[in-house]
Amino acid sequence: MECMSLSDAMLSRKSIRGFLPNPVSQADIRSIVEMAIQSPSASNAQPWELAIITGAPLDEFNRRSVQAREQGVPINPDVAPADLFGDYMRRRKEVGIKVFQLLGVAREDMAGREEWNRKALRFFDAPVGIIIYTDASLERGRTDYDLGLLTENLCLAAMCYGLGTCIDQQALCYPDIIRDITGMSEDKRLTAAVALGYPDWDFPVNQLESSREPVDVVATWHGFD
Repeated sequence: MECMSLSDAMLSRKSIRGFLPNPVSQADIRSIVEMAIQSPSASNAQPWELAIITGAPLDEFNRRSVQAREQGVPINPDVAPADLFGDYMRRRKEVGIKVFQLLGVAREDMAGREEWNRKALRFFDAPVGIIIYTDASLERGRTDYDLGLLTENLCLAAMCYGLGTCIDQQALCYPDIIRDITGMSEDKRLTAAVALGYPDWDFPVNQLESSREPVDVVATWHGFD
């Protein structure tokens, strides 16, 4: 393995939402996880656990998740997404508009938009789905921050193997299905999900480049000449 520099990985990482069907070896995933768990955590608590799903269990998860949506089963994620407003909502909408433009899905094409939602439920049809979870008794503010660091490291480490990722919170909409398939106990809190696989660069949405605010919009400077 010959990995790109950290700066190159940080600047070129992007969310991949279309994957080739090629399987990813367990050895490569193990190496990626070994790098990811070098993440810092408060008091070195290392509060993370990972369930890595592929093959028949992933197929079952995808089928059952889509079926639950079709049947109108209410979503019940362990960690509900935050409400967005103002510039936060604007940025979200800008990305959504770009996604549907690249797909050629019109605003009024509800069937096309619904299919996209189902694809997100299915880990964007990646060959590997990763669930990142923790002990539900741990305080959320501190623990979720630690799991966020792990998730970012996981996404960067995957690039060393030519793999793409997408942090996919929609895959957590039906945690009972995940628990049933993986045998995960009720005292675990499912916090993040990551789709993993080889990018399909012919998939239109993989051409999306999301914008970032300039440094001077997000940072203030104190004590500098």
